[in-house]
Amino acid sequence: MTMIEAVRSAMDVSMARDDDVVVFGEDVGYFGGVFRATQGLQAKYGRTRCFDAPISESGIVGTAIGMAAYGLKPCVEIQFADYMYPAYDQITQEAARIRYRSNGDFTCPIVLRMPTGGGIFGGQTHSQSPEALFTHVCGLKVIVPSNPVDAKGLLISAIEDPDPVIFLEPKRLYNGPFDGHHDRPVVPWSAHALGDVPDGHYTVPFGKAEIRRPGSNVTVIAYGTMVHVALAAAEETGIDAEVIDLRSLLPLDLDTIVQSVSKTGRCVMVHEATLTSGFGAEVVALVQEHCFYHLEVPVMRVAGWDTPYPHAQEWDYFPGPLRVGKALQDIMKG
Repeated sequence: MTMIEAVRSAMDVSMARDDDVVVFGEDVGYFGGVFRATQGLQAKYGRTRCFDAPISESGIVGTAIGMAAYGLKPCVEIQFADYMYPAYDQITQEAARIRYRSNGDFTCPIVLRMPTGGGIFGGQTHSQSPEALFTHVCGLKVIVPSNPVDAKGLLISAIEDPDPVIFLEPKRLYNGPFDGHHDRPVVPWSAHALGDVPDGHYTVPFGKAEIRRPGSNVTVIAYGTMVHVALAAAEETGIDAEVIDLRSLLPLDLDTIVQSVSKTGRCVMVHEATLTSGFGAEVVALVQEHCFYHLEVPVMRVAGWDTPYPHAQEWDYFPGPLRVGKALQDIMKG
């Protein structure tokens, strides 16, 4: 499956297993979503389980919160992560706080699916990576898969979770084109875009990172698209780098990070989002706090530019294998 097919399969399996699961958002019903992630679900489950919503993100999320408090399990698509800002108040002030505010009498089992990041030349309003805006909010869980197998298992876990989950899906990994070894989209498909995904029900637990490449000289921490870039950079430079795919930003698997950095003594954090106040800053702070006496050199970050998202320079904005590779070479030089 591609990641799109894996996401669709997760919703299909969940809707078949639980009548309380509903899917809705802008164009997700008849049209099947702008990326076709929900294609066929309305025809299979009917208009009361998969339906279109007005162009009002605040209204979409507010409705989902009410449904969740009533006992349903909404899986909502925000058409692009960039569109979530009108709903940010509902997400942070309502969804994230219902359990605490009601002393556990009410929960909010909603999933907010959001295509995130660049890769389609969408410019400033279709390419943002806003994960740090959610990881700062107590009460939310934030998930970013890097491959189709994880995408399905993590999304099923999200749908079955009793609390609100922000599920960020890297657009660059949906169907291709992407190859971690290139700073430009020079090939139509990539092995990274496909996965041997089981048809049935399975879950991938939150809060557990995956070591995608074992190594002993430097730890590279990444998530989403940047996992593949980090793997390519390690291969091209020949540096014995251990690449960690976080998968789950909240909850975070700090144990795997600490064990790896304590072993290698070096750490490079990679993410596509803007450098300043990005989620990588939190990871770097934790590494400094827990691994200070194991570090041989300061921790490094490779990230997007501190600019509005550039359209014409999109593939220069991305941290590519050249930038990540240079960081690996520099950190090995001390």
